[in-house]
Amino acid sequence: MRKSNGILKIFIAFCLGYLLVIALRLEDIAMYLKPLLLPFLLYTVYIHKIFETKKLLLTALFFSWLGDCVLLFSDQGDLYFIIGLVLFLIAHFFYIILFTKQKSQPLLQNKSGFWLGFVAVSAYLFGFLALLLPKLGKLKLPVIIYALTISIMLLSALKGWLRWKKESRHYILTGAALFVLSDSILAVDKFYVTVPLATFWIMTTYLTAQLLLTYGILKMNKKQITLH
Repeated sequence: MRKSNGILKIFIAFCLGYLLVIALRLEDIAMYLKPLLLPFLLYTVYIHKIFETKKLLLTALFFSWLGDCVLLFSDQGDLYFIIGLVLFLIAHFFYIILFTKQKSQPLLQNKSGFWLGFVAVSAYLFGFLALLLPKLGKLKLPVIIYALTISIMLLSALKGWLRWKKESRHYILTGAALFVLSDSILAVDKFYVTVPLATFWIMTTYLTAQLLLTYGILKMNKKQITLH
């Protein structure tokens, strides 16, 4: 497992360098660095010992990487944004399946906790759409579908958090929540109001989310993995 741990540490270091480049507003350099980020996580999962949901995690990361690459050109037209949206939609679909396939306790141990989470996520979804819908124009349907999907993804992580026995459940739920936060910042910045240092915050939450989701799933399926 030392090799996997080493790659994860390189990924973290690379991400910190990338975020520094963004903070310094060196967009041209950041554009070339962004496609190099997720391959570290893909390779980490690829060399990890076989487990039941390994292919699902690889697929989710792969479509996320494709989405990263396509969204580099989103300022050139809505078509690139829509394609990127579809690619991340597919990634979230595989994350949902991934979460539901993890080993869990037979019964939901805290139903009230799940329903409280359901109400909170539903309130977020409707409030988020109410804020953005007047600004979306022809992108209303794609954004509605995407917002619904990421909400389901977060609820799937919450349901797993209530049922999984291992401590890695905390990484997965936090990663899912940060993924939703990242997408929310992106949408607000693109459609509603300019967010200061938007790209920095979008990528900080997004990269942390992908790291936590990957680390959490690997840790859940093999105890030996550690970043320490």
